[in-house]
Amino acid sequence: MRKEYRGTVALDGVDLRVARGELVGLLGPNGAGKSTLVKIACGLVRAGGGAVEVMGAPAGSAAARGALGYLAELFRFPGWCSANEVLELHQRLGGSGGGASERARLLDLVGLGKEGERRVETMSKGMQQRLGLAQAMVGAPGLLVLDEPTSALDPAGRRTVREMLEAVRERGVAVLLSSHLLSEVEQVCDRVVIVTGGRVVADGSPADLARPGGVEVETEAGPRSFPGLGRHDIPDLVARLVAEGERVYAVRAVRATLEETYLEAVEGPGP
Repeated sequence: MRKEYRGTVALDGVDLRVARGELVGLLGPNGAGKSTLVKIACGLVRAGGGAVEVMGAPAGSAAARGALGYLAELFRFPGWCSANEVLELHQRLGGSGGGASERARLLDLVGLGKEGERRVETMSKGMQQRLGLAQAMVGAPGLLVLDEPTSALDPAGRRTVREMLEAVRERGVAVLLSSHLLSEVEQVCDRVVIVTGGRVVADGSPADLARPGGVEVETEAGPRSFPGLGRHDIPDLVARLVAEGERVYAVRAVRATLEETYLEAVEGPGP
């Protein structure tokens, strides 16, 4: 897809697919085009070129909106509403007939099972974030688009969200997760897409993107590094070092972290 704003290219030929039961992490610096991509998927902005579909329906159509659940990075619910009232409002807006049982199930799923009558204004920011996740799942959407869903949560809350995402993935829901927390993305996502300058610059599983970073060997003479080698080279390397008279105490295959891959993708290789 492609999108320009008054001559400024926000998206330049982005091709992205999220399959059923797949959890895809969307990474990129500020201004990379992530928000534009999400808004187009939600039907809030029209693409300037290319086809955009949600569960087989054109983005922005009634069918697409009904198949998509969305949690914005910055959202606000009326403070005087209870958690149940917030979910009931979104059920009415989305045409969900799940009723009280759906509300109870969703609140329980996000760890707010006993807070249904609690007003939003009395909730912590983390509790409101959990309520936002619950509203995104109203109506059992086939695609969840989540923008920084763990930004206001403590470690226990982030773990709850990870468990929730794993549960919805097992039910065949497609999830597009936009986040700046690379460690979270690495833990939970099946695939990572890195966008910068309106283009996809990396796409693959966390393991694929965390490519080999060489081999480190602890010898009697001190540590030695072999940056051009990988795990499969270790037996021959150790045999060669021993044949040369080295005493080898430890060997470790080094992998570049997702953070290193991300920084190289958006900033270019270091000096």
